[in-house]
Amino acid sequence: MLILDLTHTSHSRAQTGIQRVARRIWRELGAEALPVCYDPYLEAWRTLEPWEMATLSAASAAWKRRAKWPLPSRIRGRVGRMLGRGGLSATLTPELRSAGLFCPEIFSPEVARAYPRLFATISGPRTAVFHDAIPLKFPELTPPGVVERFPAYLQELLSFDGIVAVSEESRQTLIDYWRWLGATAIPEVTIISLGSDPPPPVVGRPTDPPVVLCVSSLEGRKNHLALLEACETLWQQGRRFELHLIGIPRPETARAALERIVALQKAGRPLRYDGAVEDRAVEAAYAAAAFTIYPSLIEGSGLPVRESLARGKACICSGTGALGEIARGGGCLMLASLDAAAIAAAIDRLLAHPVELAALSATAKARPGRDWNDVARDIATWIRTVKRRS
Repeated sequence: MLILDLTHTSHSRAQTGIQRVARRIWRELGAEALPVCYDPYLEAWRTLEPWEMATLSAASAAWKRRAKWPLPSRIRGRVGRMLGRGGLSATLTPELRSAGLFCPEIFSPEVARAYPRLFATISGPRTAVFHDAIPLKFPELTPPGVVERFPAYLQELLSFDGIVAVSEESRQTLIDYWRWLGATAIPEVTIISLGSDPPPPVVGRPTDPPVVLCVSSLEGRKNHLALLEACETLWQQGRRFELHLIGIPRPETARAALERIVALQKAGRPLRYDGAVEDRAVEAAYAAAAFTIYPSLIEGSGLPVRESLARGKACICSGTGALGEIARGGGCLMLASLDAAAIAAAIDRLLAHPVELAALSATAKARPGRDWNDVARDIATWIRTVKRRS
């Protein structure tokens, strides 16, 4: 059994990429995982309460990423602290104490400060996921608070015994950063690629005019402004298609894209933006789409590309970095440049050449599937090989 730190995901109904990873791994590990959180009001680690388990299982999607602690939970925590309740350390069996710890999230400074107490409680390996180093590579497109926090987070990862990187790009970036720091004793870093939910039964079919779908949070690095400029160029040229955007906005870096969306809609352009939606709405959007586009400048993995391919939908995306690692398997139109002109040319190419689109879609559909059960199995198997360093 694994102890699974879900401190953030158990307190937020947002469906960001990282939270989807955390939820899917928890779901597939099932009885092999004990989900826990750090309770700042109890000032201790503990197992999850029923309302937190319900948050993990939620099908709905929220527009805000921030974790929420309802007043009754805060009161229970404070009362428990005054009464001297011991939290997780008082309830762990010998079996659980020897179990490994796995954190699939990006943990906060508060959680990082609490980890030594949890580390001292268990004897098994301490492991975590490293998703990406985007705040280091694109600080100008990342919220300032995240940029400020990130170097400390990368140093805190050095206290773990093993790290799962979601791509070769992420693995090499992390190791290079540690070497730049001068760290000598670094954790084992392995690559375990992510999966996707299996496609559901057919819930619709591509429409006319064709729909170009982009499933992605709205933030600076996702490059929506270039996508919107590209589509406006094509609409001005008389191209018939609808752009459908789905994804939670990040207020710190999404304002310009949100303003552009409103302006284009007011101008009568065929542009639909749904924001945060439930999984079934996403599935319906995939079914209706002719193809997808993911114009992100940088990714740790790129879940929307994996999900598009798993549904037999061709995808336009970068041919470099972590996205290139996925795209080279087929089914993608890979771009060397992600400016508006290159994006417009790629969209126009697939709209104008249905034979090429059909071939890419067929290749996507034929790719070997990898679901979240595969991911959870690989993680559990790897953790059993990780040695505790201290």
